[in-house]
Amino acid sequence: MTNREHHNKEYNNEYSRDNNKEYSSDKFQRSVLQVAEAQGRLKPYAALLAPEAVPLHLSSGRYLAESAHAPHPFPAFDRSSMDGFAVIAADTLAAGDPDTVWLEVIDVIPCGAVASREITAGTAARIMTGAQIPGGADTVIMMEATESRIEGGVTYVGICKPQERGQHITPCGLELRAGDPVLPEGTLIGAGEIAVLAALGVPEVPVRRRPKVAVFATGTELLEVDEPLVPGKIRNSNSPMLEALIREAGGEPVMLGAIIDDLELARSKVHMALESYDLVITTGGVSVGDYDIMGDLVREQSGEMLFNKIAMRPGSVTTAAVRGGSILLALSGNPGACFVGFQLFARPVIGLMQGAVQPYLPEWTAVLGVNYKRANSFTRYVRARLEIREAVLYVYPAAVDESSVTVTIKDSDCLIIIPPDSGQLSAGDKVTVLKLPGEIRG
Repeated sequence: MTNREHHNKEYNNEYSRDNNKEYSSDKFQRSVLQVAEAQGRLKPYAALLAPEAVPLHLSSGRYLAESAHAPHPFPAFDRSSMDGFAVIAADTLAAGDPDTVWLEVIDVIPCGAVASREITAGTAARIMTGAQIPGGADTVIMMEATESRIEGGVTYVGICKPQERGQHITPCGLELRAGDPVLPEGTLIGAGEIAVLAALGVPEVPVRRRPKVAVFATGTELLEVDEPLVPGKIRNSNSPMLEALIREAGGEPVMLGAIIDDLELARSKVHMALESYDLVITTGGVSVGDYDIMGDLVREQSGEMLFNKIAMRPGSVTTAAVRGGSILLALSGNPGACFVGFQLFARPVIGLMQGAVQPYLPEWTAVLGVNYKRANSFTRYVRARLEIREAVLYVYPAAVDESSVTVTIKDSDCLIIIPPDSGQLSAGDKVTVLKLPGEIRG
């Protein structure tokens, strides 16, 4: 058994005896936190960014910086909900088999126009869907329920049965009254929100500035995506993944490349990034190896250490510190752990900076589709796939969910939370899942 294996075994034994017991090594002085506590330590430093106005057509995916209220009723006038005739309901009371009531058609009102005359007893107006109801009319009869005739150049509409007041009329203010709240601050703007804002005449939308997120990868072993493989090297897949995840979360990624295992170089680049960007994320170098430089860097007493050990798998070594008021979040270099760490910690920070109402992944309950054996005493966040069958939500863990595994990330639309005291889980058991952004693929 190597020294590191012995060290890890001792730690796991100690942690399994007491899930809340703090643990420190000589070098890293790691204290174990639960995920929620670690998220809570980040929250005060996820400073709300300044508002800015963007054109309505560019507001999709942004977070509303202030509440929106209706400047006028919506609809702004009584309008017809179908093609037909605007009439006075009282004029139709005598209609009935075999009697037909005939009304003179005195106007034609297309959508977007207003009536040229008021409806009075014995008259009607041809009206189109969406057009404003003319004065005097109190009901609309659909085209299919009428007949027509022309006498002496005058058009008449025939009505065969009585009509009630208010039929086929959408009243002014049915959806919104003037001053009604429409969208709360922190709303994520999508197609529906844009439709409402457009209908209310909002050409520019106040939104929060997107956080600029700097990304470093660390490790002498890293190759760029376009470089050929050589012995002992691996391609840097974490940086492109983080770039996509940051955009998905609403941030603006700033890719600053890879840093070789050189503490002075890392210190210089990270400090520069902390002064220039809203959030700095690194991947790799936070384990307990001799060349894990991010672990050394975040321990330096030039700022506040928030956490450097979390009771979770994968990504227990996820680390966060504050330097000059900015967050430095050091994620594992293992792709699976990097992915999970981003979802649990970086995504909420990016959301909070934009004022998101719900910055954390939503929790759902699902039925486990297969047996699952808990691997250790840590809470585990298992990449998984959701499937809906006969109105029941099932979840299937990834076949291979090791921290270092990359390929199953693409097949996952949720994370199953496996508590440390869960024991053997069986197919049919209910489990809690964190829904990842995007559609259910199953």
